Amino acid sequence: MSIAKVGVSRLKRKNKIGITTGEKVYYFVVNLCLAVFFLLILGPLINIVASSFSDSDAVGKGKVLLWPVRPTLEGYAAVFSYKGIWRSYAMTTFYTVAGTLLNLAFTLSAAYPLARRNLPLKKPVVMLFMFTMLFAGGMIPGYILLKNLNMLNTVWCMILPGLISVYNLIVCRTFIQGIPTDIEEAAKIDGCSDIRYFFSIVLPLSKTVIAVLALYYAVGHWNDYFSAWLYLTDSKLYPLQLILRTILIQNSFDPESVTTEENILGNKSLQDLLKYALIIVSSAPILIAYPFAKKYFMKGVMVGSVKG
Repeated sequence: MSIAKVGVSRLKRKNKIGITTGEKVYYFVVNLCLAVFFLLILGPLINIVASSFSDSDAVGKGKVLLWPVRPTLEGYAAVFSYKGIWRSYAMTTFYTVAGTLLNLAFTLSAAYPLARRNLPLKKPVVMLFMFTMLFAGGMIPGYILLKNLNMLNTVWCMILPGLISVYNLIVCRTFIQGIPTDIEEAAKIDGCSDIRYFFSIVLPLSKTVIAVLALYYAVGHWNDYFSAWLYLTDSKLYPLQLILRTILIQNSFDPESVTTEENILGNKSLQDLLKYALIIVSSAPILIAYPFAKKYFMKGVMVGSVKG
């Protein structure tokens, strides 16, 4: 009997009996590990949501586990009574939207020429970009640079320093390299210039990787508090995460910015409740936006990681 016939017979036999016992054990162990890992992540998240809707006394005494105790919106009412919340929400939204748009514009503009095969000095330029992934100037030189550029205490210190992520640049360049060269050759025959080819062909074909990079950049801007902590002193420019950090670390509000001072600052249990409510308020926009980019997420990451 030939090798081909043996393989066909084994395949038929496997199709008749289904998966083997070893495969069943393997799938069971894998699914069990994934289920345990999922529960370890889901448990604290459910506890935070339940605590944010629970009574402040129950939260302070640690009675809340996976279900709200004496459900109430007291925590959210206290959060939105803080005058700095709406302003910081608006500033964080501005940093996220403006920063993400600029990030995408500069990342795509840099990735496109680096993906071209005929770019002069292509390898040295790529090496210079990758060098910054291993070595950086540091926090103090970065602060001095922004100070000399008069960018401290401005909105630009939250956007311009991280304008291009080299990792995202490499992912985008790899994706663009995967576009067939036949398309470019056909476009040149029709008289298409490099700029028109970029806007008319490359960008429409790169929707997947653009969605992934937009999610990466948006999450980074939304969660960024360290840059604001270093470069901002004007409370009107504070992002939401810096307000969240103030509440979590200092466990107090600014007395001058609270409308009901005696009801909020005087209640330690309510301060604990505020932590959970503010975590939900600050995380909700990203959690809502993620499902819209989910269908592009896995495809974009895998395409950018398989090819070198």
